[in-house]
Amino acid sequence: MKDLDINFPLDKFEKLIIDIGWTSLDDWLNFWNYKKNILSIDQYWNNKVNDDWIWGLALPLLSQAYKFHNNFSDRKIIGISALPGTGKTTLGKWLEAISLKLNFKIAVISIDDFYLPSDEMKLAIKNNPWNVSRGFPGSHSVNLMHDKLLNWKINGELNVPVFDKSLRNGLGDRSHWRLDNPDLLIIEGWFLGIEPIFIDINNQPMNSLDLSAHESSYRCNIQSNLIKYLDVWSLIDNIWHLKPIRFEYMNMWKSNQEKEMFLKKGNALQDEKLSNFLRMLNVSIPHNSFDVMNSYALLLIDQGRNLVEVKLN
Repeated sequence: MKDLDINFPLDKFEKLIIDIGWTSLDDWLNFWNYKKNILSIDQYWNNKVNDDWIWGLALPLLSQAYKFHNNFSDRKIIGISALPGTGKTTLGKWLEAISLKLNFKIAVISIDDFYLPSDEMKLAIKNNPWNVSRGFPGSHSVNLMHDKLLNWKINGELNVPVFDKSLRNGLGDRSHWRLDNPDLLIIEGWFLGIEPIFIDINNQPMNSLDLSAHESSYRCNIQSNLIKYLDVWSLIDNIWHLKPIRFEYMNMWKSNQEKEMFLKKGNALQDEKLSNFLRMLNVSIPHNSFDVMNSYALLLIDQGRNLVEVKLN
């Protein structure tokens, strides 16, 4: 990897590659260099993608999916846990397209596709302290998510809702259902894999973000809501956690993401709605919950979204 623009330590990275199923880092590099002609990276990522994202994230994750498909008879689910604005949606599109060139099929879905229908959502988000329309634990059809993932594991038929954030003047709603028969499933979400913490959460350090009384009490509700997600997390075979060195980097990433969405669709979170949503993301779940996640791989990223460490967790 000498000719690549990569700054993360290769010794920890090689341990991950060996755990996935290759004998050495050189063995893995030879495998993908031989198949380089099928990858067509730029066809799926419009902006120039850094070498570290290709070789440190996309290909290792695809490698695990490839090994899962070839070495196991049961259907596997891989999770991607990453804060909003990180780039996981674009990564998912690339994984779906490239897997077909490797003669198997990946489907990438989001926990956001399981947002509650509009009428149920109104009740679920009522009186939240941030006045947001969705996003936090408790705004999803968790039983539906569990049933659909389990059904796919049993019979291979994927039948899931698709959520369109541009409907209802930006409040969002289900637009249609997706029917598919993938060989492997990837599910992504910003708090995917997060478990409730059974301690006094209001005394946890919040990176100097002081909580209002309303926020403190509502965070207890969210902790209770997280319990309902545990059965979903139990269906996921491995979680890849894409984690910023500093949580607040997410504010810039999410803001830029919304600006891009507005340019493309003419509809996005702006001004007070954006600041409220960012506040929700920052305080609805204690930051230390992200430090103790039971993930398979941990990928640390800096403010420029460069990978600084890729390792087994």
